[in-house]
Amino acid sequence: MSRIAKYPVELPKGVEAVLSESDISIKGPLGTLTQFMLPAVKIERDGDMLQCRAVAGADNGGAMSGTMRALINNMVLGVTKGFEKKLTLIGVGYRAQAQGDKLNLSLGFSHPVVHEMPKGIKVETPTQTEVLIKGISKQLVGQVAAEVRAYRSPEPYKGKGVRYADEKVALKETKKK
Repeated sequence: MSRIAKYPVELPKGVEAVLSESDISIKGPLGTLTQFMLPAVKIERDGDMLQCRAVAGADNGGAMSGTMRALINNMVLGVTKGFEKKLTLIGVGYRAQAQGDKLNLSLGFSHPVVHEMPKGIKVETPTQTEVLIKGISKQLVGQVAAEVRAYRSPEPYKGKGVRYADEKVALKETKKK
């Protein structure tokens, strides 16, 4: 059995969990998230605790119980605190500007790049070279941040491009004569 699944997920005050046959829904102060339940995992409720257990006879129940527990824990954290990713733009003339649910990027192309944010994601630009992506779904926040980074990922010689705030880019040495 997964060692992660041995630990229960605690539901803080103001967070409700609704279990149905095929999915689990977590409702909190920031919103509601729903996740499909895997058939190899059984979720048991004990007061304000949720416990994930492998179904007897399932091939991958042990591994999936840990996965399901991590997904439920991320849902609880999302509806209480939320998630955010910070991106920095490095390069001459690289700028970002948030306008509602759109992010306008100037990344050295001949045209501006406009990225539309999906429902549930908010974008802020504290400065022209910083982008803050916020939301309650950890997966969606990470996916949107990866899509924005993919427009101009950091190149290995000067380090120019869009990178995560905590990302370290190993610069290569230039060719010697």
